[in-house]
Amino acid sequence: MNRLRSALWLPLFDELADPRVVARLAADAEAAGWDGCFVWDQLHWRPPVRQVTDAWISLAAMAAATERLRLGPMVSPLPRRRPAKVARETATLDRLSGGRLTLGVGIGSDRFGAELSKTGEQLDDRLRGRMLDEALAILAAAWSGEPVHHRGEHYIVDDMEFLPRPVQRPGVPVWAAGFPGNVKPIRRAARLDGFFPVNLEHPDQLAEIVATITDLRSGVAGPYDIAIGLPSGTDPLPYAAAGATWWLREFEPGVPLDTVRGVLRDGPASPGGD
Repeated sequence: MNRLRSALWLPLFDELADPRVVARLAADAEAAGWDGCFVWDQLHWRPPVRQVTDAWISLAAMAAATERLRLGPMVSPLPRRRPAKVARETATLDRLSGGRLTLGVGIGSDRFGAELSKTGEQLDDRLRGRMLDEALAILAAAWSGEPVHHRGEHYIVDDMEFLPRPVQRPGVPVWAAGFPGNVKPIRRAARLDGFFPVNLEHPDQLAEIVATITDLRSGVAGPYDIAIGLPSGTDPLPYAAAGATWWLREFEPGVPLDTVRGVLRDGPASPGGD
């Protein structure tokens, strides 16, 4: 069994809606032995949450406050982002962190915060899926350092270089999110660097996903990650046996800061927390 890495997975709401607070949490997590600290990337959330902070500025603060911790948005809904801007942000953040960025991506959802409908974004899931795939192609081209010539269904990037490149080669690792049983996200993830299955209910589900991805990646060399989010009281070891390489400690939206600090201090060897 591969070593199972551990991370905090922070919703940047209310008491965590302050990049200085989150940067201190990341530094403390690093000192306590955690391997990573990932953050939600949301513009809006449903009540009773009222305060929301920006994921990317928070990640920059976290990168500056740490030396070893892997970090990133988990996940960033790329269809509501301009891929050229994301290319600049990811390369800059990867350089700021010394090559510690992981980019979690998905199509996003209007279900919990209505952030797509409230800002006039695309609501059709299939169209957002095509936008995501197109954006990922642009990012891969941009991270190469070569001129990008892209004229697609949704985006245009006309003969632009994105320098300096990220520290990591050939680019920033990308994990794609998706629900178990939905084939398209799994196929997308198999072409990338990792999969982040959302709302897993049992390790057997994960074992099936891992088997599918293994088949899809037959003959493809290089490391591959399977990351899972787990709530308080869930033993990550059966998921590790099923193929997980990372477990992310989940927190509810609006979690008190003291709760996060308590889990952090307990360390990754105590996944139960609270």
